Amino acid sequence: MEINPQDRGFIESDILGYLRQHEEKDLLRFITCGSVDDGKSTLIGRLLFDSKLIYEDQLAAVEAASVRRGSVRGETDLSLLTDGLRAEREQGITIDVAYRFFSTSNRKFIIADTPGHEQYTRNMATGASTADLSVILIDARHGVLAQTKRHSFICSLLGIKHVVVCINKMDLVGWSEARFEEIREAYADFATRLEVTDLNFIPMSALAGDNVVHRSENMPWYEGPSFLHFMETVHIASDRNLIDLRFPVQHVVRPDLNFRGYQGTVASGVVRVGDDVIVLPSGRSSTVARIVTWDGDQEMAFPPQAVTLTLADEIDVSRGDVIVRPNNTPTVERTFEAMVVWMHDTPLREGRRYILKCGPQVVPAEATLVRYRFDINTLSQEAPGDVDGQPGLRINEVGRLMFEATRPILFDAYGRNKAMGAFVVIDSLTNVTIGAGMIVDRKPSDLIRSHRARQQARLNELQAAVGEVSTAERSARFGHPPATIWITGLPRAGKSTIAYALEKRLWDRGVAVHVLDGVNIRLGLSKDLASSADERSEAGRRAAEVARLFNDAGFLTIAGFASPYAADRESARVTIGEQRFIEVFLKVPVAVCEARDLALFPDGSGLYARARRGEVKSFTGVTAPYEDPQNADVVIETDSVDVAGAVDAIMALLAERGLLG
Repeated sequence: MEINPQDRGFIESDILGYLRQHEEKDLLRFITCGSVDDGKSTLIGRLLFDSKLIYEDQLAAVEAASVRRGSVRGETDLSLLTDGLRAEREQGITIDVAYRFFSTSNRKFIIADTPGHEQYTRNMATGASTADLSVILIDARHGVLAQTKRHSFICSLLGIKHVVVCINKMDLVGWSEARFEEIREAYADFATRLEVTDLNFIPMSALAGDNVVHRSENMPWYEGPSFLHFMETVHIASDRNLIDLRFPVQHVVRPDLNFRGYQGTVASGVVRVGDDVIVLPSGRSSTVARIVTWDGDQEMAFPPQAVTLTLADEIDVSRGDVIVRPNNTPTVERTFEAMVVWMHDTPLREGRRYILKCGPQVVPAEATLVRYRFDINTLSQEAPGDVDGQPGLRINEVGRLMFEATRPILFDAYGRNKAMGAFVVIDSLTNVTIGAGMIVDRKPSDLIRSHRARQQARLNELQAAVGEVSTAERSARFGHPPATIWITGLPRAGKSTIAYALEKRLWDRGVAVHVLDGVNIRLGLSKDLASSADERSEAGRRAAEVARLFNDAGFLTIAGFASPYAADRESARVTIGEQRFIEVFLKVPVAVCEARDLALFPDGSGLYARARRGEVKSFTGVTAPYEDPQNADVVIETDSVDVAGAVDAIMALLAERGLLG
């Protein structure tokens, strides 16, 4: 690789100054895309070759490979500089995304050379996800093809505002200006239906080098810049969102007792020392105390800097939280609409649950409605395909969906903030990434209501199945009526201990009994739920439904759950039935529960200690509330009553109500 003579002199006189200037150069990420054999890899190879940016050993390897394969006119096949996989070289096509870095005196570049074949559209979408600009290659002999439109549409979906259309292989159409204008008009007409704000056209021959680095003498009718000159001068700085502060917390770092920082990358906006901020979803407010980097503290940070923020106040901040300005906040919703590119052989199906990863947030969500899919050629909306009797999307298809998450997530519309509006879809069983989504700027409240009304209408058409064994017959067989003993209280109040001791006492008396333990339910039926208020409510709903089914089977069921919210306990009472529901409240101070936890985990690894350090989010009694039952059937103060005494109190109530047979 040759070094510019001016740069060589600069390096020899001031190497640190040269490195500093190089570091401060603007960076442009761009993607090359288009149909198969349009010349994407050749363009990149020619760009590097003519710019003297290829090392001698790289060039020697490519020359040797060109001889083995045979190439056009016996020349070096420069496409091999990016087609690095053996399968790519053997077939002469690009399969995987190839990334290359190079730098000129004006700008640094990262190139993503992507596959042109329809089979690898998902790879192309991956490469486009971080690009500032897309380079669309069109073969001058063939014009605008279906795959050209598909790639252009995906680039538009991904919010790429700058597009340069390189009409390649002009040497094979006699350098015809008329052919260039014909293709330019056809593509410009198609692009009117895309969200592209900066569209440019360059005629070229990547194989011969015309209009790649240097202006072509074969096309004097073209008065625009060469490809490299355009790439060095296109303005992208204004694309970044410097208004809406979004700082997703990736990691909480605490190297010692005197430092607590929140690490992440500034997704958008500018943050300064002294700024008032709030942490979502908790809504706690504070002030930025420090902005810490590897090179020391700085007064401000902006995208895409990776920094550590410290706050003036000790508040609960965890991975997945977002630091924002008080009067400029993202949307916090469980339900949203998105455009989705499906990337897996297993189709997307309406009604199926997936895992969504939006920045550091990971949440289960159901694809509740597939509204439509796109015809890539016409950009018209079509009915979604049939997948196992349900609407869905198949590999490489693009559609508009509605998702409903199990808990609220923080997001902006993708068009406003890529980092906060993009997500990937993960298969909950295999943990494989199977799709990519972009949240649209629309509140789907009306759509949600109509969709839920249709769901309820379908449920109303169903009738519960009735068996031939009645509840009275089951009670006669077991010798007692069914009921649910719902034991509630703070963590470490003794719920599980008392539940299992009660189960043993009842079993010894011949009672058909079973314990629904909160931890066991979390490990199985509710393993997809975290600890937010909404998720706790959902976990309680599931447990109540299971308890009702056990009661229908004739069992006396003991349910041990923190169930901290009065509304959730009342909902469980309604689900199970007033006559079958017995509420037992283990009343004990938080300090006693915390002391028990410390006794079990003296090394500080217990839940209470971790919650105090901010490592466990929404922990009942510390960072989340517990609403004491006001009308419990039994109240037991477990700091003064032992396990046997607690069981005695519950047994007395069961005997009083005739539940022991």
